Amino acid sequence: MSRHPMTHLRFLLFWSATCGAVLAADGWTNLFNGKDLDNWVIRGGTAKFTIDEDGIVGTAAPNTPNTFLCTPRDYGDFILEYDFKVDPRLNSGVQFRSDCLPTITKFTWQGKEVRVSENIVHGYQVEIDNDPKRDRWWSGGVYDEFARGWLYPGPLGGDGDAFTKQGRDITRQGDWNHVRLEAVGSSIKTFMNLTPCADLKDSRVTIGLIGLQIHNISGKPDMVGTQVRFRNLRIQELEDNGDVNALSKEEQAAGWSLLWDGKTGNGWRGIDSMIFPNKGWECKEGMLSSTRNTGNEAAVSNDIITCDKYSDFELRLEFKLTTGANSGIKIFVDPDLNKGPGGGMGPEFQILDDVGHPDAKLGAGGSHTLGSLYDLIAPPADKVVHPLGEWNRARILSRGKKVTFWLNNVRTVSFERGSEAWHELVKNSKFKDYPGFGELAEGHILLQEHGGLVSYRNIKIRVPHVN
Repeated sequence: MSRHPMTHLRFLLFWSATCGAVLAADGWTNLFNGKDLDNWVIRGGTAKFTIDEDGIVGTAAPNTPNTFLCTPRDYGDFILEYDFKVDPRLNSGVQFRSDCLPTITKFTWQGKEVRVSENIVHGYQVEIDNDPKRDRWWSGGVYDEFARGWLYPGPLGGDGDAFTKQGRDITRQGDWNHVRLEAVGSSIKTFMNLTPCADLKDSRVTIGLIGLQIHNISGKPDMVGTQVRFRNLRIQELEDNGDVNALSKEEQAAGWSLLWDGKTGNGWRGIDSMIFPNKGWECKEGMLSSTRNTGNEAAVSNDIITCDKYSDFELRLEFKLTTGANSGIKIFVDPDLNKGPGGGMGPEFQILDDVGHPDAKLGAGGSHTLGSLYDLIAPPADKVVHPLGEWNRARILSRGKKVTFWLNNVRTVSFERGSEAWHELVKNSKFKDYPGFGELAEGHILLQEHGGLVSYRNIKIRVPHVN
């Protein structure tokens, strides 16, 4: 490898100026334990990932689409580092801020509709593209897998010929190459072998999974058995140091809105009233909190709902539990149905102290526990839960009739309202006597006051929009 000494000096100065503070913060976490792949999830195709003395090995196979070895949880702002070594005939890459959703995803970019099929891994990818046959050396570039294609070099910056020239100089063909990725807000920067590569700004997605790719080799039988290797995978998550209950410039650019202003009850009302209730909730110290009571549901409903209705949306918020607390986030709620205590029917993201509240032991297989679709679908047993008194994150994505829940960046349940599977679930639940349960075309979002102190903050929502 050759590199001009001034290029190296400029990189070191840049590194010192931009990275010193974050490197002094929390330490690194290894994404691979060096023993097995139990904490990873295979998505897409059927090519095989194995382990050898160096790390993770992906082997290309015939008759399969792209195969991805994915993290079980999502990551937002972070620094990711890894080494790769690849057969020069094989294309590969590392997904980040990516997803694999049970619903078709649509968005408009540069005046055109982009459509991503369901159950397809899609999103940003740091490319591994050392192709001597085509003389294209775009490793370290950023590609939007199954969505917009090349971003850098491409419409978001970078000259293809210059990128190839640099790539040819810095690539260690047939040997290990080191990659560093910095994803902070809308800023995405990549480095390969200590050389800056991609530098772009894009705010379409700010959180998602990380995945290692084995590219499909359709029509190329001579490439069966070619391999890509990964080692030294580590990540440093960066804390969100922005203001609480405020939107960053990146969030505003991405179409997010505050669903709670952090101070007042504006935008919310009682389920049985057109105003914010004077009992059961308080707005204090940057938190929207249900006030502690006897631990039982109130004789008069103190649930609150959004003033507006929503259909397609992405909701994010933080919540903090106390001992024995019980609450929930309901969606597609009609306040005129089932009034009174226990009313406000709608699919519910259960929020509960699983240890201190007896409701956790009810329901089928954990369908009343934190992160469940209440009384319908249980969350995974290895869900990530932060201790009482610490903040947890909830995320709800609704697209058409398909809904997905996340707890602390880990997906807990996915379901399709109104489907045959949905009707079967409802038939065997406490909602069986409510015709059309959960099937409204649009509805309010509800926060439940159900006994015990639960606090919310950073309540943000995004609805589909045209970029």
